[in-house]
Amino acid sequence: MKKIIAILTLSAVFLTSCGGEKKEQIKEEPAIAVKVSGVSENSNSSFIAASGKIEAENSANLSTRMMGYVTKIHVKVGQKVGAGQLLISINNTDLQAKKAQVDASILQATAGYNNAKKDYDRFVNLFKQQSASQKELDDMTARYEMAKAGLEGAKQMRNEVIAQFSYSNITAPFSGTVTNTFVKEGDMANPGMPLVSVEGASRLQVTAMVSENDIAKIKKGMAVKVLVKSSNETLAGKVSEVSSSATNTGGQYLVKINLEKTDASVLSGMFVNVQFPVENKVQVPQSGIFTVPGSALVIQGQLTGIYTIGTGNVAVLRWLRIGKKFGNQVEVLSGLSASENYIVSAEGKLYNGVKVSIQ
Repeated sequence: MKKIIAILTLSAVFLTSCGGEKKEQIKEEPAIAVKVSGVSENSNSSFIAASGKIEAENSANLSTRMMGYVTKIHVKVGQKVGAGQLLISINNTDLQAKKAQVDASILQATAGYNNAKKDYDRFVNLFKQQSASQKELDDMTARYEMAKAGLEGAKQMRNEVIAQFSYSNITAPFSGTVTNTFVKEGDMANPGMPLVSVEGASRLQVTAMVSENDIAKIKKGMAVKVLVKSSNETLAGKVSEVSSSATNTGGQYLVKINLEKTDASVLSGMFVNVQFPVENKVQVPQSGIFTVPGSALVIQGQLTGIYTIGTGNVAVLRWLRIGKKFGNQVEVLSGLSASENYIVSAEGKLYNGVKVSIQ
């Protein structure tokens, strides 16, 4: 029994010694040098932010007024086309048959008109020579006018058929790029159904939705900044249209911005943030809205956080709820207050509770 007690005592002493050595090692671990910064409070924000989307100034979804099978698609998605270039052909056999019938009716009406005109001219001369009565001249005049109207009606019917041929050959209304084809060869084209979409490649614009609280501050011709979300690129633009009604836009007002210069990386359909400068700076609610640089954020799965300085100069990971992005700045909706500093960069790997040294 005494031997067992002695062994346990020695084990306890050994463990205590090991624990002491471990504590000693933690204390001797050097603090990580870090740089800190305070939050940027946007209580005097000099711009209004709104989300938007880039689109072509000229865009069209082309359809037809006739029903028929698609016989040929002459273009591919991404192909550049010129104004008037043939895009899609639709079967027009029935129109060709109708045109043949109309041409035949024009020949018949022309023959009847020529015959009626000769008789009319003859009776006019006879009437002048008092060899024909007024009744005979009136009857011949009526016959001549009916033949003339019949010929004109046949010609107008031919014009109608010719106009319908334009709906069997879909052409580009302006120069641009084919962005989508909605049918394949052999599909049935129906009136009003989109067949192909074309966007003008010359200029791009942004459509943004602005709330009723801010729309009064936005004026036509105002210079704005457009931040492309996918590339963090900043573009210059100018307000071209400001809608005065939000009836059909869910209570928000439509604003269009013309982009001054774009490059190949900016494409139609990309999402953007638009910054409208305002003269009267808007006060933010008491809860406060702050921005921090995106490089300081820590992302773990669906969570976003930032390291702050805790008691005893230790790093504390604080989870945040973030909002919109403004260039390299990210809006902080909650999780950080105006009196707190956060770590911008560190010379070592940070983790919750590690000692830090503020530089």
